[in-house]
Amino acid sequence: MVTLAQVARHAGVSPSTVSYVISGKRSISQDTRLRVERSIAELGYHPHAGARALASNRSNVIALMIPLRTDMFVPVMMEIAIAITTTARRFGHDVLLLTSEEGPSAVKRVAASGLADAMILMDVELEDERIPLLRQTGAAAALIGLPADPAGLTCVDLDFEATGALAADHLADLGHREVALIGAAESVYRRHTGFAERTLAGFRQQAAARGLGFLHRPCGAGHEAASGTLSRILQERPNTTGFVVQNEAALPHLLGQLRQSGRAVPEDVSVVAVCPDEVALHSAPQLTSVSIPAQEMGRRAVELLMAQAGGEDTSGLTLLRPTLTMRESSGPAPRTG
Repeated sequence: MVTLAQVARHAGVSPSTVSYVISGKRSISQDTRLRVERSIAELGYHPHAGARALASNRSNVIALMIPLRTDMFVPVMMEIAIAITTTARRFGHDVLLLTSEEGPSAVKRVAASGLADAMILMDVELEDERIPLLRQTGAAAALIGLPADPAGLTCVDLDFEATGALAADHLADLGHREVALIGAAESVYRRHTGFAERTLAGFRQQAAARGLGFLHRPCGAGHEAASGTLSRILQERPNTTGFVVQNEAALPHLLGQLRQSGRAVPEDVSVVAVCPDEVALHSAPQLTSVSIPAQEMGRRAVELLMAQAGGEDTSGLTLLRPTLTMRESSGPAPRTG
């Protein structure tokens, strides 16, 4: 294992100078700093975490709070988590993953313990119980999600209201007059989870503005739940020809049930999914979709945290513009009569 003294000899400086470069506690000339940093990189030196924390009063750890619930699509959450972890490593930080549903107590524990310098909160609800304590502690934090009141917070998210509106516009432009949004499980809406509520709001507003008949139904993940949801929609609105689906786990069951009901995609009905590109591309048929930019959301959250650490005021909203990619599952509305 490379030692600090070996780095100092390689760079031609004293061990204390190497320590100051690492901790940032004293001003070091640019030339000296660059020489030390080159030696650290060439030798592969990694400061001992405990000593580094004592020297700088920083842990160089980011706490990532992901309540892993059964009604959430875990692969998307994990893709965001991986992006956070890889970006954090670029900045010399590790990630502490907290997956329980502790809520405010987790925020309090991390803020009080010094386990992490900052935290990233996911699965954000409109009235998230973690946020008042987050404001109270003043801890450095970023949210991947958007609460009802984002004032003073650093938030990164896909613009889900625009996502719902974009999907409604796509179906309207293709001539569909009766459309439905098949959403996440009922429990997601009971918690007022931000992404689901905002997609519904954007879809509902734009469908009304375009003069579409529309309805929204939550849906569980399994075959029975998907089959029941689709059957109820077609009983209530038998002329529905456009579907927006914000439920990755239910997608294959819904597509199968449409085929069993004698409705061909896209000749009879069109389907637009809000999902990762990988899910859309591996469906049969390939799905027209609004992509979930999981990697960009994770990367942006970490970059904003690092800017906070540098003294910048990063409060505000970073809303990523949705992009709809037309594939095989959407087409002109069928002619009637």
